Amino acid sequence: MMGGVLHRHPFLGLLTLLYAGFVGLVTLTPGSDTPDYYNLATRVLARLQRYPELDPLTSRLSIERIEFLANIGLFVPLGMFVLLLVGTRLWWVALAGGIVLTSMIEAVQKEIPGRVSDPRDVAANAIGMFLGIFLAIVLTLPTTLRRNRQRQG
Repeated sequence: MMGGVLHRHPFLGLLTLLYAGFVGLVTLTPGSDTPDYYNLATRVLARLQRYPELDPLTSRLSIERIEFLANIGLFVPLGMFVLLLVGTRLWWVALAGGIVLTSMIEAVQKEIPGRVSDPRDVAANAIGMFLGIFLAIVLTLPTTLRRNRQRQG
């Protein structure tokens, strides 16, 4: 099935593979004692805290929450790409595949120096996959409805 999908949508297939490679690079390379995202999140949070009008937002933010949101954001595009490859009827396959993928990533991270496997990452990544799938369904809905009308008429 996947070979046929990649044959029909070669650019989307290539884009999906490249993005999956990027996710692998971000999640499966050895980490350091102080991960880059920690330094970046610290700088972003410090910058946001300079603006008193943003206090309702920044008072609720922490490095852990920023990391959780970043994990969600990392998987939104992957959810969109996979859904576009498999089609809206198989949205559940895209979601299940994403959950399996993130579970595998977390299992492998246990063996990578400087990486920490965390079940919350599986939840964040699954939320990101779901949001990406949902967004892709919403964005493709007009085309889907038009195709269904053409088939019926």
